[in-house]
Amino acid sequence: MKRNKTHHSKKSIKTTLAVLLSGMIVPAAAAQSEPVDTTSVRELDEIVIEAPKVIRKSDMDVYHPSKSAVENAKNGMQLLNNLMIPTLSVSDALGSIQAAGQSVQVRINGRESTIDQVRALLPETIKRVEWIDNPGLRFGGANYVLNFIVANPTVGGSFQGQARPALNQAWGFYMADAKFNNGRSQWEVYASCKLTENLEIYRDYKETFTRPDGTSLTRTETPRGGRLDNSLPYYFASYNYIKPDTTVFVAQLSDQQHLGNRTEYHGLLSLSDGTDDILLTERNGDKGNTPSLSLYLQQNFARKQMLVIDFNASMYIGNSWSDYIERSPAASSYLTDIHTDIKDRNLAYGIEADYIKNWSNSRFTAGATYTANRNRSQYRNLDGSIFHQRQDKVYFFAEYFRRFGKWTATAGMGVQYTDFLFKESDRGNHTWSPRPKATVTYSLNQNHNFRLDFTSWQSTPSLAETNVVPQQLDGFQWRVGNQSLKTANSYMLTFRYGFNLPRVSGSFGVRAFTSPNAITPLLFWEGDRLITTYENSRGLQNLSFFIAPQIEIIPDWLVASGYVQYRMERMRGTGYDNRNNAWSGNASIQLMHWGFVLSGQYIRAQRDLWGEKISWDEDLNIIDLSYNLKSWQFAAGIIMPFGRYDQGSRSISKWNRNEQHLRLNMRIPYVSISYNLQWGRQKRGAQKLVDVNADANRSTAGGR
Repeated sequence: MKRNKTHHSKKSIKTTLAVLLSGMIVPAAAAQSEPVDTTSVRELDEIVIEAPKVIRKSDMDVYHPSKSAVENAKNGMQLLNNLMIPTLSVSDALGSIQAAGQSVQVRINGRESTIDQVRALLPETIKRVEWIDNPGLRFGGANYVLNFIVANPTVGGSFQGQARPALNQAWGFYMADAKFNNGRSQWEVYASCKLTENLEIYRDYKETFTRPDGTSLTRTETPRGGRLDNSLPYYFASYNYIKPDTTVFVAQLSDQQHLGNRTEYHGLLSLSDGTDDILLTERNGDKGNTPSLSLYLQQNFARKQMLVIDFNASMYIGNSWSDYIERSPAASSYLTDIHTDIKDRNLAYGIEADYIKNWSNSRFTAGATYTANRNRSQYRNLDGSIFHQRQDKVYFFAEYFRRFGKWTATAGMGVQYTDFLFKESDRGNHTWSPRPKATVTYSLNQNHNFRLDFTSWQSTPSLAETNVVPQQLDGFQWRVGNQSLKTANSYMLTFRYGFNLPRVSGSFGVRAFTSPNAITPLLFWEGDRLITTYENSRGLQNLSFFIAPQIEIIPDWLVASGYVQYRMERMRGTGYDNRNNAWSGNASIQLMHWGFVLSGQYIRAQRDLWGEKISWDEDLNIIDLSYNLKSWQFAAGIIMPFGRYDQGSRSISKWNRNEQHLRLNMRIPYVSISYNLQWGRQKRGAQKLVDVNADANRSTAGGR
């Protein structure tokens, strides 16, 4: 972090002052003539007022892109990576944003968005990035929120393009985006495709089944190859109308296509009871598309009042399927042949209305949301049997923020009503769930603050967890949903200290979490069948310690950032009491000079205990080198240059102990070309403050 300096001359004095105290609003207008790693907020005749790259506010950390960060990026994801925000794990190559192993809700001017929409942002238009690790009630239970504040010029347009093919696999990413402006209106069209075709994969798998009478059987799978397909085209077209300080209207149509998400394994099963080996083939996947519509209206009134209305609807049309085949190498007949094919036609829609009132030292926000899911699943493998599920949710909240000198406090309460109905069985349930939240922050000064935050949220049962149609997974494993599941509650208490020191900034703290009735899998024997169903468990509790620093090793040149977490957790359910201790984190280092950007990243995935299973996502490392030349960027990199790719899980159930490691040739070298063309001056981007979630559900076919 570059420290502010004072410069003296004989005739005038220019003093750099950091005047943005915790909780104050940072102006969006910024000049571009400031030093490389500061953002000029306002310039007077004799005084230059500048803001450091990160402002510690009571409810968020605000990052201002430096001039070098903007110049060495060609889209919003690349700019975010250049900011090197601690805690965040950002990969433009993989198209992912995570924090502490959890998902991050991304927003653009307050409007919930996708990573593709972040990619479509012009770096020059991003004025600041708000990092919120304690989201308020209106964010709908998000773990973390990343909000890009964008202020585009008034007329003109732009075109962006990017191609990132791999050199040894049918893998890559391609995108194009165009924006056009006319008066107060802006049109945008976007198309992208994440290509993954026929990647060679295999898995290491071993499992031991124990029956209630104490007898056991161990099956060891020797891999014999496999493949992975997962190509995802995505399109959207949007229109927005903005009358400054009065009205904002946004309409967007989008479509996410699933061309054929497919995973296929081949293996040889060896059994501990001495019987003959078994040839195994297991396939599963899905295919379909998800069109969606979003409408948004924001109207400002006198006395700093605002009304926001948001509508969202989506539909999933597609099918999911799975095959599980066992046969003897010496025979052509099948020992086990299981085929599941589910056709979904699912609809979701939601509407949210929020009222916001601001005073000089306080803010009041209240809102209501209604979301509905209408699911229709046809089981083609069960003579076309059709099942319907209806789910309705109503959510009310009110939240009040107040500043008291160096102290700020936020308190609020949300209430969620959830109702389920299963048409064929005429069964269902409904629950009322409170969602309290409170935050207290003490800011010693703009470089040091302390925050204590309590938050809560609810998790509703998914379509797969409530589906009572029996699905056979292998020779004797079955899965059956539970229609008696209730909405699960989660509570979290976090203490965090944020600091800015010479060349070092970041935070560290402790987090306590509990979900006393978490929805988890439950295994039990029913005759010769091992059944997996779901229950409201006796709860998950964990305690985490974390530190997230950013270090300027060589100012303006070399920066490192990272996140390290150690977590202790306990999970209890019917017939089990499990514990798990593990560390996770990510580290990034970046060298930036003369138009070149050399970056390296290491990620150790979080080991999550859930029910009777410990699972982890990808352990990854990436090296990337890019060069920026005017409107062009040329880059080359490699994914997994070191180590062995691993993603997997370990079951610790007394009935089924197994360990699975997904392996694939992830050592992928790639090249990338990006291009930006801008003309005229663009329209200011829409400032959408809320976004209602209406995601259509999808069925899950069988598979171990």
